[in-house]
Order: sequence, then C-alpha cells, then structure tokens
Amino acid sequence: MTTPDPAGETVHLLTASDIRALASLLGIRPTKTLGQNFVTDGGTVRRIVRAAGVTPSDTVLEVGPGLGSLTLGLLETGARVIAVEIDPTLARALPGTVAEHAPAASERLTVVTGDAMQVTELPAVPTRLVANLPYNVAVPVLLHLLERFDSLTEVLVMVQAEVADRLVAGPGSRTYGIPSAKAAWYAAATRAGSIGRTVFWPVPNVDSALVRMVRRTPPATAGSREATFACIDAAFSQRRKTLRSALSGWAGSATLAEQTLREAGVDPTTRGERLDIAQFAAVAAARGAVREAEQ
Repeated sequence: MTTPDPAGETVHLLTASDIRALASLLGIRPTKTLGQNFVTDGGTVRRIVRAAGVTPSDTVLEVGPGLGSLTLGLLETGARVIAVEIDPTLARALPGTVAEHAPAASERLTVVTGDAMQVTELPAVPTRLVANLPYNVAVPVLLHLLERFDSLTEVLVMVQAEVADRLVAGPGSRTYGIPSAKAAWYAAATRAGSIGRTVFWPVPNVDSALVRMVRRTPPATAGSREATFACIDAAFSQRRKTLRSALSGWAGSATLAEQTLREAGVDPTTRGERLDIAQFAAVAAARGAVREAEQ
C-alpha cells in the first residue's frame, strides 16, 4: 500500500510478500520466545495509527518494531519514531527498510537496540507509545514505560485479547486484578477495537485487541507507588480471601491488617477485587500511619 506522508513523499507500507521476503533475506524465523508475530496487512497498520491519534508533532515510542510494518505507518503521519528492538538483526535492518520504503522519513527514525524492560532513557522525549507488544511481556513492559517516561500522555498498544480485558477491567469485574489496578495508577484504559488473527505472520493461536490509555494524575496519597503496588500484589496473591487475611503477611499480622484497613475506611471482610486504585493507595498510606503509631 502506497500513500504520501504529510510532506508529500511516498510511503510504501509492507505487504505480506514484502515481509516474508525480508524475513528470508535476514534469516529470520519468528519465535514464540520473543513473541514475534508480524502484521502483514497495511489496512490494519493504518487503522492502528488512526486509533492512536498520532500527529506530525509527536515523538512516538514503538516497542518491538520487528520488520517495520507499524514503523512505516507511524512515520507516514510525519511523526518522529523511536523504535526499541531487542533483536539485533531486526534492529540493524530497520533503517534500511525505512530508507527503501519511505526514504524521506529516514531522518525521523531512531533505532535503539535493547530490551524495553531495561530502557531508562531515550534519545528524545516520547509523547506517545504505540506498539504491537510481545504477548508474553506486554504488561511488565507497559508498566515499566509508563513509570519511567511520564512524558507519555497517550498509549495505544496491541496485546492479547485476554490481556486487554485485564488492563481495562474495573473493580468487581471477573477480570479485574493486578494489571488492572496497577495500570489505573497511571492512566484510564479502554478497549479500542479487536484485531483478527489472519493479519499476522505467523498466525497466532490467540485473539488480539487494542488498548488505549490516557495519562492521568496518580491518586492523591501519603503512600508511595511502590507501597501501593506491594499492597496490590498481596491483595491478589490470595484472591478469594478477605483483605484481612490476604494482607496479613504484608501488614505484619491479621490484626494489623484489620487495623490498617479500618484506618483507610475499607471493610476488612471485603476482597481485593472490590477496591479501586485510590482505595489501594489509601490502604498503603494507612499502613504507614499504623507503623508510625506502633513506634
């Protein structure tokens, strides 16, 4: 698929045959270990980019660009793209692919070779995250990048449909859990559509979905993010138990857990799946207050 970018230059999105030819040339065989499933449909790429709302003024962070399908679609908008790729072979090849398919956009691409979970700084300040995230590490990568780069005001990621459901779930939902609560610290998350299996190579055995996240101010709390996340981990480690029981190890004892919960205005007999992020933050802050009172 060919279209001009905002500067009037032609961008050729990768076709299924382009992708297979590139993979063959590079000796790449998609691996489950790295979660490599390449998008082969230009229409799907443009749909993702439109849903992300990317503009020429954006600096987009892309994780796992692979052979460059989505990268070309992002560059087509006129935006700058910082692509973080863990596979050295793919990272080395990406600039050449862009030079061939979108020559005028080459100067707007920066490739960083490395693990997104280890990235702590980037060559420019990213404003958006748009990515086809590897299914096996989607949640930890997403949470790491939201924590490390507070300049990311909006996110659109393609993830396994089951993961999408967990990220957007609210308190009381069957799918509400650790990913839901921790993501809510940073942003409001919503589903932004489904993606069919047939647009990938190789075809995955799971469905995919888009998740949009819009940055918001974290809960006002005297506790820290780390303390709040530790509370969330403890609450869901024994999902079926009451918070008084589930938080006993985290608080020091069941008695201290009950005292902490009452201090935060939370019923000790409720379960973690009923609490929103503000309530988890309040419980974490209350534990700090109870500890001070003990001394």
